[in-house]
Amino acid sequence: MVRTYFLLAWTWTRAAAAYPVSFVLMNVLGFVTAALDVAVILVIFANTTTLAGFSRDEVIFLYGTASLSFTICDTFVSNIDRISQHIKAGTLDTFLIRPVSAWIQLTTDRFNANRAGRILQAGAVLAYAVAALDLDWRRTWMIPVMVVTGLVIFSALWTIGGALQFVLTDAPEVTSSFTYGSHQLSQYPLSIYARDLVKGVTYVLPLAFVNWQPGLYVLGRDDPFGTPEFMRFIGPAAALVLTLLAALAWRQGIRHYRSTGS
Repeated sequence: MVRTYFLLAWTWTRAAAAYPVSFVLMNVLGFVTAALDVAVILVIFANTTTLAGFSRDEVIFLYGTASLSFTICDTFVSNIDRISQHIKAGTLDTFLIRPVSAWIQLTTDRFNANRAGRILQAGAVLAYAVAALDLDWRRTWMIPVMVVTGLVIFSALWTIGGALQFVLTDAPEVTSSFTYGSHQLSQYPLSIYARDLVKGVTYVLPLAFVNWQPGLYVLGRDDPFGTPEFMRFIGPAAALVLTLLAALAWRQGIRHYRSTGS
């Protein structure tokens, strides 16, 4: 399954690399565009010293961890939101009759390696934040766990959004609200949001486990909302539960799909 995925992704990557100047320029453009989010953070801290009690480098750390997870997922999974186009056109049928998972085929459909620049930008920002902060090295083991947990959570959200297209048919903005909206929310300390919203993204939609709860542990900070200490460590469990729900939603969508007949 993994081998099939990378074979399909490599096919699209080779096609894009056939135009090397365009390939490089698109990656550079992605790097620069993603850097604008960091520029916004720098503008904010040009006018203040803290944001909800967090320093500039701490906010950049939270941004870097969330963005690295998201940009990897955006590169390797986000094409699943094209499923609504295939449902309308009747081309989804061809994905279902092939001896490869429809999920694998859809996530690699028109795979865009030009997004690698955004991954590099997020990785560079995270590396800067780790170097700039005086972190307790005994807590840094949580950083790769955060990135992987965030990757799994965002992938599950994209899958749920794709599964909803079987019901909504033509509402890709629903997927965007799950994914891109979640990324925007997780770029900043959750302490800037209302308590009820934070409860919702902690106990209902587990976005707090992308970088907020584990990030508090890495930074050695208490949760302003008073959640217990053990919450810092249950991100992988929350990601697993959301993945199981996403797999169930996807399976139900596939089972209830009815061809257009075209």
